Amino acid sequence: MTILDGDVLIAAAQESTGFTDFGDDTLPARVALVVDRLNSARLDETGSRAAALTIGGLLTSRLHFVDDHARLPLAAERITAPLFATGEPRSGTTLLHALLAEDEDSRALRFWEVMYPSPPPGPAVVDDPRRAQADADWRDILDRIPPWIVSHPYNDLLGAGLPECERTWAFDFRATNPSAWWRVPVTIQNFPQDHHAQYALHRMMLQHVQYTRPPKRWVLKGFHGRRLRALFDTYPDARIVWVHRDPVQVLASQIVAFGQINESLAGTLDWTQYAKDTIEGSRANFHAYLTDPLVDDPRIHHVRYRDFVTDPVATIGGFYDFAGLPLQAEAEKAMRDYLVTNRSDRYGKFAYSTDVLPVPVQRLHDEFADYRERFGIDIETRR
Repeated sequence: MTILDGDVLIAAAQESTGFTDFGDDTLPARVALVVDRLNSARLDETGSRAAALTIGGLLTSRLHFVDDHARLPLAAERITAPLFATGEPRSGTTLLHALLAEDEDSRALRFWEVMYPSPPPGPAVVDDPRRAQADADWRDILDRIPPWIVSHPYNDLLGAGLPECERTWAFDFRATNPSAWWRVPVTIQNFPQDHHAQYALHRMMLQHVQYTRPPKRWVLKGFHGRRLRALFDTYPDARIVWVHRDPVQVLASQIVAFGQINESLAGTLDWTQYAKDTIEGSRANFHAYLTDPLVDDPRIHHVRYRDFVTDPVATIGGFYDFAGLPLQAEAEKAMRDYLVTNRSDRYGKFAYSTDVLPVPVQRLHDEFADYRERFGIDIETRR
């Protein structure tokens, strides 16, 4: 029997949980697509079993999640005026999110909550075994991807870390987040998207996590720039802070950071081809932002990376003003204390160079001149 068989994995998840409803009749087709790609990668038996374990876990989690929403009044949970941090990967958005989460009046998702969401984690006690399981998972992830703690030191929070919004739809089989797929020794590209469906799941996850807890202002982070319509349709009262950085530095940093992750997962990486693929995917984003009218939506507060790294808390203060919120003295102190006790180089300095770029640097500077002018960005030089 083939280890990776979508129908078999779906049936096994349904049998083990006693539930049959995935909340989406199109899900089996996406599972089949993932399985086809994994089988075409010619994994050995160990890799195939790891992939089957991952898929089975995601399917089981989704079945429990959907059942929770059928049994409990989760849909009644109001998600009001959430704050989103966004920008291209490697633009400082994780630090921005971490600082926003230091405000006691706000609530951020935690990895353990999205990795093991059922039952709703609101009533969970301090020693809930899901916390320990997520910590153990993250230790395994970091053992598998050693460079990740250097390029992304926030991972030291393990299961208490702050996931990106994309992690809330890992069990939708439209994205292959490393924190969900680290067991599988192959790199899988993302799959066809349905942004409105994904944000519907995102909202369900926030309702899930908020259930029985006192409502707080949600602070979230993800790469939302190409999905603004779906985000605002789902959260019309949202406010977004968008960090803009010199695209040349963003691309070089992405190639090294994400290349290290993919090399650790797959065991090998064609760095030349990976650099070309990264350039093509990311440059399309920068160009799209110049033509999407929603980028100028009045609910978005644009900031420059240079200004953010110069004074992160002052930048957040500007965003709070934009959103009509007070930045309380206690929150400001907590943010400044975080900066002192969580140096970005605490596990070593992440090193990268524009030498990894497969296109001449000056050509890229010329290509992105309109983007830099639009958002007031200088060409970034690194010491």
